[in-house]
Amino acid sequence: MAQKKAKKQVTVTVRQTGSSTRRPQDQYATLVGLGLGRIGKQKTLEDTPSVRGMIRKVAHMVEIVEG
Repeated sequence: MAQKKAKKQVTVTVRQTGSSTRRPQDQYATLVGLGLGRIGKQKTLEDTPSVRGMIRKVAHMVEIVEG
């Protein structure tokens, strides 16, 4: 029986640097979707096109710590 090879999971770590106060609701929802919500909070996520798009949407409020 053939065995499936496990793909190496690539991750990206993001840190929130800006406040979500007085921002549009969709930007706040994007931060929550990334697992953020407070300044200084970090989250390690799987590096997928959808996560990259979310990071791009709130790029002015987050920074990539590790790529």
